Amino acid sequence: MNILIIGSGAREHAMAWAALRNGNVAKVFVAPGNGGTAMMGGRVRNVPIKATELDALLDFTDREAIDLTVVGPEQPLEIGIVNRFRATGKRVVGPTMEAARLETSKVFSKDFMKRNGIPTAAYRVFRDYAAATAYLDSCGSFPQVIKASGLCAGKGVVVATTRQEALEAIHEFFENRIFGEAADEVVIEGFLSGQEASVFALTDGKEYRLFLSAQDHKRIGEGDTGKNTGGMGAYAPAPLVTPEVMNKVEERVIRPTLDGMAAEGYPYTGFLYVGLMIDNGEPSVVEFNARLGDPETQVVLPLLKSDFVDALVASLDGGLASVPFEMHGGAAATVVMASGGYPDAYESGRQIDVDPSVADIEGVLVFHAGTRQDGGRLLTSGGRVLSVTALGGSLKEALDRAYQGIGKISFEGACFRRDIGAKAL
Repeated sequence: MNILIIGSGAREHAMAWAALRNGNVAKVFVAPGNGGTAMMGGRVRNVPIKATELDALLDFTDREAIDLTVVGPEQPLEIGIVNRFRATGKRVVGPTMEAARLETSKVFSKDFMKRNGIPTAAYRVFRDYAAATAYLDSCGSFPQVIKASGLCAGKGVVVATTRQEALEAIHEFFENRIFGEAADEVVIEGFLSGQEASVFALTDGKEYRLFLSAQDHKRIGEGDTGKNTGGMGAYAPAPLVTPEVMNKVEERVIRPTLDGMAAEGYPYTGFLYVGLMIDNGEPSVVEFNARLGDPETQVVLPLLKSDFVDALVASLDGGLASVPFEMHGGAAATVVMASGGYPDAYESGRQIDVDPSVADIEGVLVFHAGTRQDGGRLLTSGGRVLSVTALGGSLKEALDRAYQGIGKISFEGACFRRDIGAKAL
């Protein structure tokens, strides 16, 4: 079997790593991949095609006889890669463009949840600056959460603790156009109390299987301070998601979502990410993603005991309910090393030095994101550079090993959070 994984992040590196566990996989291609996937060698090869170049990707699947395509990031989903691939008979894991609106349009997502009785924060939708500011002037309580409706790489959300902060965010979105068309529509919603956690499902549109829950760390600074990022670390499982909470998530969120999407004519297939706020054991949806999360993938896939590729194939063949889907015991943690300045301006091209002894640390895996090969050197090429993941019998052991791994890797300006998993500990 030949597999094509689309994307360039640590999520896609982790997917390639998981795919290699299947003995029937002959080749894994990653388009465009990164410096880490380039170093995997053997059955893995990078392909210099961007994730949004659909025609070139389709041609490549014909040329290399690709049996299965897995879509990692959200951008190709938004422009209809699954629709295009399916129209030509290609086997592809992911939701259609219409179904992916659960992520690509926060307005669609919030309206869908309201129609289907899925618990989420109260909200209003605005399409111009004047109406949004008038509403904020009338708000009697803060915080308020300001969200650009479209895709913003995880950065289009502002939790405004004061009216002034909210007005500044609205001005940035509507007037300064910092997110362009993604902020043509803006959602303002009430602030949900509690702690965040994420639940991930693989679905064929009817049946679904659950990965372990995880908790991401979105803020750049320790103690959850500073700007939102694409994620600075994660751990799994999340103790916050007890069996009782998971039952509520299944009954109140996942099942109604799949049933509702099917009833509305947009059957949802592929990966479903449910971002939750959990308060006193009661879950509410913060957001949906139409793919596996990053950096959560780097902890949930290493904890998947069953075969990843077999599950993907079953999700396309209708056998998902019967395929093995077991998890390892223990825990996993990942810590993201980022370029100095991220999520704002940062410099690329810094040489990354990796002590070979990192490979000797039990349970440690290094998944690359913003890296590239330059001759014999490994250089930074993005804001989030790599994720150091570790498995352990306990979360503390996993975290200790991950930070031990971090100590073996260096580059100029490197930054990372030192409090990943602290809430759970």
